[in-house]
Amino acid sequence: MRIPELKTNILLNKLTNLLFYFCLFIFIVAFAFPHNPAGNWEQQFLPNLGGQQIRDIIFLDSLTGYAVSSRNVNPDTSSILKTTNGGDNWQIIFTQTPKRFSRIQFINQNTGFVCGGSGGGTAQLYKTTNAGANWTLLSSFGCAFWSDIHVLSNDTIWLVDSDGLCGGVFRTTNGGASWQNQLFLGNSNPNHVYFYNGRLGFICEDNIYLRRTNDGGASWGVITGENGFTDMYFIDSLTGWKARGNMKKTTDGGLNWVSQIIPSGGNIILSQIIKFDNIINDTIWGVGSTIITGVGNRGMILRTTNSGNNWLFQVPDSNINIFQYQHIQFTDKMKGWAYWSSGGVHTTNGGDTTWYIGIQQISSEVPKDFILKQNYPNPFNPRTVIPFSLKKSAYVKLIAYDITGREVQKMVDSKLQAGEYEVDFMGKFTSSGVYLYRMEVIDEKSKQLFTETKKMILIK
Repeated sequence: MRIPELKTNILLNKLTNLLFYFCLFIFIVAFAFPHNPAGNWEQQFLPNLGGQQIRDIIFLDSLTGYAVSSRNVNPDTSSILKTTNGGDNWQIIFTQTPKRFSRIQFINQNTGFVCGGSGGGTAQLYKTTNAGANWTLLSSFGCAFWSDIHVLSNDTIWLVDSDGLCGGVFRTTNGGASWQNQLFLGNSNPNHVYFYNGRLGFICEDNIYLRRTNDGGASWGVITGENGFTDMYFIDSLTGWKARGNMKKTTDGGLNWVSQIIPSGGNIILSQIIKFDNIINDTIWGVGSTIITGVGNRGMILRTTNSGNNWLFQVPDSNINIFQYQHIQFTDKMKGWAYWSSGGVHTTNGGDTTWYIGIQQISSEVPKDFILKQNYPNPFNPRTVIPFSLKKSAYVKLIAYDITGREVQKMVDSKLQAGEYEVDFMGKFTSSGVYLYRMEVIDEKSKQLFTETKKMILIK
């Protein structure tokens, strides 16, 4: 090779390397900005309720919402609250002592119902026809406490009371002028009720049983092997969901129910759905789960966009210190609220754009070895996925550490079956830097079968 050609090649190599590092710099800068963008959930607060806790919440549109609260001490006290600016401010519009409120439902902008009771006297049902300005006692008779209500129309209402002496299932078809006791089960009286229409309905007692009617409550059959529900919703006479910790779906009108997999394992310490809200047929939001983050325990907000075949989750900003969300409602696909006993969060743009999977088995095909793979993307912000493979069933620990060796996130700490897996690392609650993630695989005799450590980079 002649000397001029050699000099030219050296110069080209230098230019190529310079271009490479320049592109890398541009990538890092582009990845890092906008710098740590704010979340899409805003925290909302309630007025001082004197120890009362929110028991139920409903929004009629993007601005107008109602909530009921109560304090279960002697004397019982309860309140009805209203907001007209999307939950930014709440006013107490009605208070009763000694009473407890449990549920609130509206059938239009003006007409709503609140049920509850004194816990040792008479159960009570209140009604408003002027958007909460006034509440009228609609019924008050021998049972102790209405624990749940389903208002089908202005005339047809179901109430349930779990009291073993005078409770049961009650129905009115004349707007509360008279009531019929449709079912009495003594100490097994129900505490939840849901009706899809005038014929198809369900009741339950906590986690003990699930009963179904297809004749408006004239008869109730037990669904063998099924537990109860804390929330239920049907989109038609065949397809519905129920939640009580686990999430289940039916496609035959509630005769059979199939469990759905929700995020669990690793740093998720409560994996459950207790309340949910269907936006459209396929999109459902749920609450009830809790995850350990780098700034403490935080409530998770779950969502599916394919009827529950896959559930993902997100966690509002680290400065929102809410352990668990207990109520969820959306008025459209963008505007929603997630609340717990004394406050909550609100979104106007559909929540955060980052979704997490937790631990997910992506294949049951048995690999040839134990493998810890490189995370992707890398560098990342705020989420990255770590794949790993198990050639047989074993106990797996997958933990992330900072560069000093301090544990920052426990992603897996459980026994898993053979297969291919993916797990999230949540960079939202940690600062920029280099992190190490280490997988340890242990057999039933506490013998270490595999261990490996890899590096990842978080850039905010």
